[in-house]
Amino acid sequence: MTSSSTGLRRGLNARHIRFIALGSAIGTGLFYGSSAAIQAAGPAVLFAYLVGGAVVFMVMRALGEMAVRHPVAGSFGQYASRYLGPYSGFLTGWTYVFEMFVVALADVTAFGVYMGFWFPNVERWVWILSAVFIIAAVNLVSVKVFGELEFWFSIIKITAIIAMIVGGIAIIVFGLNNQHENAAGLHNLWDQGGLTPNGLWGLLSSFTIVMFAFGGTEVIGITAGEAQDPKKVIPKAINSVPVRILFFYILTLGIIMTLQPWNTINGEASPFVSIFSSLGLTGAAHVLNAVVITSALSAINADIFGAGRMLHGLAQQGQAPKAFMKTSKSGVPFLTVLAMVASLLLGVLLNIWFHDQIFFLIAALATFATVVVWLVILLSHVRMKAEIKRDGMLPSEFPVPLWPTGSYLAIGFIVFVIVMIGVLPDSRPALLIGALWIAILTAVYFLFLKGSGRTRIELVDETGLLPVVDPAGDTTTPVPVHNAP
Repeated sequence: MTSSSTGLRRGLNARHIRFIALGSAIGTGLFYGSSAAIQAAGPAVLFAYLVGGAVVFMVMRALGEMAVRHPVAGSFGQYASRYLGPYSGFLTGWTYVFEMFVVALADVTAFGVYMGFWFPNVERWVWILSAVFIIAAVNLVSVKVFGELEFWFSIIKITAIIAMIVGGIAIIVFGLNNQHENAAGLHNLWDQGGLTPNGLWGLLSSFTIVMFAFGGTEVIGITAGEAQDPKKVIPKAINSVPVRILFFYILTLGIIMTLQPWNTINGEASPFVSIFSSLGLTGAAHVLNAVVITSALSAINADIFGAGRMLHGLAQQGQAPKAFMKTSKSGVPFLTVLAMVASLLLGVLLNIWFHDQIFFLIAALATFATVVVWLVILLSHVRMKAEIKRDGMLPSEFPVPLWPTGSYLAIGFIVFVIVMIGVLPDSRPALLIGALWIAILTAVYFLFLKGSGRTRIELVDETGLLPVVDPAGDTTTPVPVHNAP
């Protein structure tokens, strides 16, 4: 594979970008991780997903305002460098790579669990290894092929979710295969201890898992560097995806807990599969298991894409090895993809060594990395708004709603989630590992990057130019960046 000087290609259209974000966010968090959230909060988990979805929307709109103003590779890593300083950009970019790595670990772990439904006697690591190599092959083709595959992956799982919702409603209304103990019905939402069976504490503790479920939506910002018309595509994707995710999560989990009492959803399999198995619909269970397997592959696909493009942006700024800037003839930063795939092989070992405990710890780690990235996105946006006001710059074409109250409430909520990760005994190790990760990054930055001449960061695209909004507001005009690395 040879490198090319053409850099990333703008091969993603609006359809691709919407479904890449859906592919990353509607995956393991819904099909598998939702079991843990339900066990923590009971039916009140629906409120947790509602609040979490509102915060995600605020984060996405803040990211969207910056992405429309500066549609560059590396996205929020570069925004943090520009508005908070090079150290923040370095910390954010590498923490996002860490987030995608950990989320992908969760996804490959869930993939192994799903395959166990059909092949219980085959070791989980065998399936994980196969998934890693399949996704590696997909990510080494052109970005347009990647976008098309992610589109169809997402279509399959969204169709399945809609079918599950319709089928669940039919079971509830017409009593199909429903003549047994704990029969389906709305009463299941309050018969097992009420709407908040574990009290307020159970609801609060569920947020650490709920926010993991929404992790990955920020990949929309990553796609800005390869979007065909970012100023039109990014706003459409951002406005539609959070609402769709919220719709799928709230309605789907509501149906799940109506079909089956919340305290019988134990996480040994996907709640989708276990529900239809318990209702005697074994054929449907097999179909759904195939769907959740596709969903896991879709999420891993999007995770590797996001991490690879962030590494590419970090390399542009001199905050990652220059080799990560190399692209294939089709515009794929192949070394970043190979680096992510190699690191995912660690998931094979982790699933051998920590077979039973691995998912919850990974989910907590992913939540920590996710909310740290979201926090920096919001803080970068606050600084950008202050700079626009101070310097009398042109107003944004895609401004965040409810400014500034909504943004500050979102910041406060994210800080609360970080605190909860440390308070809960099961997730506390994740906070400690996360703190160690930040300490390592800080040491690397101040020992090797600060003062080396590699920290003079501006927003740069593939041509080494800074995209700025044309005064007419219709085009993006590149201007030279004099202090780009």
